[in-house]
Amino acid sequence: MFEKLSRSWELAKASASVLNSDRELLVFPVVSAVCVLIVLATFLIPATALEIFSDGFGPGAALFGFAFYFCQYFVIIFCNCALVSAAMIRLEGGDPTVGDGFRAAASRLPTIAGYAAIAATVGMILQALKDRDNNFIVRMIGGALGAAWTMATFLVVPVLVAEDVGPIDAVKRSVSMFKRTWGESAAGMVGIGLATGLAMVAVGVVGFGLAYLLGLVSSALAVLLGAVTVLVLLALAVYQSALGGVYSAALYRYAVDGEMPAGFEGLQLEARGR
Repeated sequence: MFEKLSRSWELAKASASVLNSDRELLVFPVVSAVCVLIVLATFLIPATALEIFSDGFGPGAALFGFAFYFCQYFVIIFCNCALVSAAMIRLEGGDPTVGDGFRAAASRLPTIAGYAAIAATVGMILQALKDRDNNFIVRMIGGALGAAWTMATFLVVPVLVAEDVGPIDAVKRSVSMFKRTWGESAAGMVGIGLATGLAMVAVGVVGFGLAYLLGLVSSALAVLLGAVTVLVLLALAVYQSALGGVYSAALYRYAVDGEMPAGFEGLQLEARGR
């Protein structure tokens, strides 16, 4: 356990080192978040105005829900592909621009749309299982399947970017590479999530705690500190997303080439079953 935790921390530090060498990579998660909010507003307003879900989850509501899931997944996957494309250029010693990443993602639009449709379908099914309030076992199964899907598709975005395959083959390739690097994939996700998660908890506790204390003296200062704390938490979320993209690109390169990309040479990753 301690060995895996230590390796997770090293993985997070290596990804951070690569990300710090090119801060432009942080632009992609920001664009993704903005697009997600736009899509959410685009669907939420008509859904509320037309009361689409007032009569339950009928065929029309199901179609509307699928369209929402598809659009959300599409913008997220597109921006992730742009991020990973730029990260791969950086790992190969290049100096990518934001435009390089988006151009690379745009060249894979049909495949990205196909995978977004798959992800939307799976997402709706998993959400339906998790929403079974009267069946704890079904909700547990839904949660377990969701975790398995997340791990199995961890390398789908790098595959979509680097290989000329369709969305279904991209999922198969991701599953195949995950079987060989399951320890590294899990350690990377846990390490990055643990490091940024602890940082977010610390910032939230300190920031909102001080805001509460300041509120006893000045409400204006309390609001200001609360707003700054929220901005810092958002910045950490953006950083975590970028870290995940850099790590997935590095792990994909290792799974394919068998060599550590720049910034990861010191890590003892083992592709099990190669």
